[in-house]
Amino acid sequence: DSSEQGHLYYQLGSVKIHQGEYVKAIKFYEDTLEIHNNVVPLYNNEVAGSYNSIGLAYDNMGELTKALSYYEKAEKIARETLPEDDPRLYSFNNNIGSVYSKMGEYQKALSYYEKAHEFLQKTLPANHINFATFYNNTGWIYNRMGEYTNALTQYEKAYEILRKTLPSNHLQLAVSYNSLGSIHDEMCEYSKALEYYKKVLEIVEITLPNHPLLAVTYNNIGVLYKNMGELSQSLSYLEKALEIRQKTLPANHPDLASSYNNIGAVYQNMDKHSESLTFLEKALEIRQAVLPANHPSLASTYNSIGNAYYFTNEYSKALSHYERALNIYQHSSSPNHPAIEKIKGSIAAVKNKL
Repeated sequence: DSSEQGHLYYQLGSVKIHQGEYVKAIKFYEDTLEIHNNVVPLYNNEVAGSYNSIGLAYDNMGELTKALSYYEKAEKIARETLPEDDPRLYSFNNNIGSVYSKMGEYQKALSYYEKAHEFLQKTLPANHINFATFYNNTGWIYNRMGEYTNALTQYEKAYEILRKTLPSNHLQLAVSYNSLGSIHDEMCEYSKALEYYKKVLEIVEITLPNHPLLAVTYNNIGVLYKNMGELSQSLSYLEKALEIRQKTLPANHPDLASSYNNIGAVYQNMDKHSESLTFLEKALEIRQAVLPANHPSLASTYNSIGNAYYFTNEYSKALSHYERALNIYQHSSSPNHPAIEKIKGSIAAVKNKL
């Protein structure tokens, strides 16, 4: 019976998603859709679920445009066919918000998160764990926009809920500690940041040695040591992060670009400019391929490459990279983002040399 077959493919897709075998998962979900789409509307649940899961697979592979189009299909079917208090509506809006936030489209992301939040307020008690996810997500966006006190408030709200509802070694608490660490780092409160990162390691290092969160935390500790001027410590953590990412991610994944970018920045601070440029160019190549042209991460790489050219006296190249960085920050961040003033300073310095 074909509907049974469709259901089986759907289950197999879920298994592959959990195993991180995204290409295989996509194939099973496509098979599900092929069967169920012929007998709509009986299988709307699994049709919407399949679109959402294909979106999730592309999302995890760093293919954001594809992810977005599948998430939107899922949300449309759910909106048209499910009761308005069905939890999947929350989940689909949340996923769309998450992709927009990764694409650097922060206002769009916030509007989808807000839809998800309204849904939560209608259906769940205020200390439900999904509220923590909402606070964490909006905190991340404020962080990226340079609104650090707003970000900290959101992260602390998330942490309060998680602390009361989860066992102390739960992965979601580790995610929360990581967020708190990163915001204290941005605010130059380095010892507080390090305390939070160490809590993440206590939870993740033993249980999940190749988990993406471990790579994120090594990466963040590396950045923290860079900010404190402890460059060899910094490099050793950044290399640990890179090693996990090279083992577990596709070659053009945005997180790999982040590793290359950060290692490039440390070499820059060590005055090793040719090594620095090698890593920064790798980061740029990935980011240009997979991110929208006005994404803040591209700005950060253009800025670092500008620095590399500045220190090797190639001033006109430096200027063009600084100007690209500034242009992106002015379009995608809050007008008072700290990076904007810094880059304006760099542009003034380079014009003096020309």
